[in-house]
Amino acid sequence: MICKDRVAVVTGAGRGLGRAHALELARQGAKVVVNDLGVSAAGEGGSESPARRVAEEIRSLGGEAVADCSDVADGGGARRLVETALEAYGRLDVLVNNAGFLRDRMLVNLSEDEWDAVVRVHLKGHFLPLKHAGLHWRAESKAGRPVDARVVNTSSGAGLLGSVGQGNYAAAKAGIAALTLVAAAELARYGVTVNAIAPAARTRMTERVFAATMAAPRDGSFDAMAPENVSPLVAWLASAGSRGVTGRVFEVEGGRICVMEGFRHGPASDNGARWEAAGLGPVITGLLADAAAPEPVYGA
Repeated sequence: MICKDRVAVVTGAGRGLGRAHALELARQGAKVVVNDLGVSAAGEGGSESPARRVAEEIRSLGGEAVADCSDVADGGGARRLVETALEAYGRLDVLVNNAGFLRDRMLVNLSEDEWDAVVRVHLKGHFLPLKHAGLHWRAESKAGRPVDARVVNTSSGAGLLGSVGQGNYAAAKAGIAALTLVAAAELARYGVTVNAIAPAARTRMTERVFAATMAAPRDGSFDAMAPENVSPLVAWLASAGSRGVTGRVFEVEGGRICVMEGFRHGPASDNGARWEAAGLGPVITGLLADAAAPEPVYGA
């Protein structure tokens, strides 16, 4: 019960990872706002059923939950999402940004609409709930009411290392990692921590791409690709116990958790004056020889 009486919003919580997060947060004592538009894996259609079904599942297990079907990539929808938590439970302690879908193409085949749709749901769909939750927490802090809030964003290995055929998704997920760093720095003064996870699990978004390696075992052994393996980390990051952790990105898969280390200053050479382009070859070659080799892009 490490999240007892905390109020958590989880976006994209109707299926997959979001559903697993909502259930684990409820199991740990949180009151959960289950947000989902109920669209397909490609972001088409829509239904209130997934969000309502998960909220009912939580209530049937003895927890507290309400459903919300707001569009988190819309300013009004993101504001209503925060209002739903405040109206239902009188407070907001945790925001888990998880909503998203895929429209995979190689770059030369990727349409503007496919680019815009994926960047909108992932990157804008993180920014707007974060903004409106941040506005609430800032107001609480300025009013002298203690804030001990958490944001857990969802990046991806595709955003941290790249992924062939997923230029739109990888760019959005890389943006989420950078947004996490900025938000952690800006919101710390109000009592808010902001971290991100880069999960690997079997969901609608991954089961076709990784069908061979993500199939559930039939012998009852540990199912490393089950979405619920990711959720304990989300619950801990949502808890009061994670107060000293912010601005971090954690890769999580099965039973493995890895602290990702992003761009850091590496080897450098200072000429003390403007470089001549023709003389840069040996300089760059030397710097790269001293630098760590980049990890390969997924699918390369």
